[in-house]
Amino acid sequence: MSRPAQPAGDWADHFSTGADAYARSRPGYPDDLFTWLAGQAPAVDLAWDVATGNGQAACKLASHFSRVVGSDASGAQLAAAPRESGALWLRCRAEAVALKAGCADLVTIAQALHWFAGSPFYDEVLRVARPGALVAAWTYGLARIHPPVDIILDEFHDRVLGPWWPPRRRHVVEGYRDLEFPFAPVTAPAFTMTADWSLTELLGYLETWSAVTLARQGTGEDPLPPLQELLIPAWGTDVGTRRITWPLGLRVGRRS
Repeated sequence: MSRPAQPAGDWADHFSTGADAYARSRPGYPDDLFTWLAGQAPAVDLAWDVATGNGQAACKLASHFSRVVGSDASGAQLAAAPRESGALWLRCRAEAVALKAGCADLVTIAQALHWFAGSPFYDEVLRVARPGALVAAWTYGLARIHPPVDIILDEFHDRVLGPWWPPRRRHVVEGYRDLEFPFAPVTAPAFTMTADWSLTELLGYLETWSAVTLARQGTGEDPLPPLQELLIPAWGTDVGTRRITWPLGLRVGRRS
């Protein structure tokens, strides 16, 4: 999980504010994803997690790689990353990381490629990744919970927050299928994130959406309380937690 990092001269920081909430309320990536990535990498010496945010992906990579570097442009996000994770945290832009050439066996970009995909970033990946290294980017869109809840969330995402989503959000909706990815394709299995959350926990997650913050700033009103009123009967007053799923959109390739 990660946060925006845009090309030089065009970086907009949507996630430094509320970094603690982001670390607390974002869903975790599935363990089997990292087991598969480690198995596909040419070696398990060093993994570079780009736009690491609070280190969700980097911390899990640390169970499989001897060294893990998580880089991010936001000091606030990195401050929320665990200190005893086994990862090294670097504050830097995605296009200029303090790593030597040809050192990485795996490069990962979790929920962030839509912010900086392009030649400057890919040039840096080609510099840092060793020949044969694996490059993996993934994203997740709308949660699927319970049909009456899903209808309300879809309407909230598309209509209520529609004017407040950054234009690059469309790449998330497309599962990164429309993004340039200049690496030899590797077919990946399907992976899904899951969580068992209460309605309160779901609202905490929605609080981290950048469009919610921008809507508050632009309108002077909080869009979440009206949403909560709609969700309570749809969720069910006698239901504690519900299983929530997010299918991952995954692009994987190999550095030739």
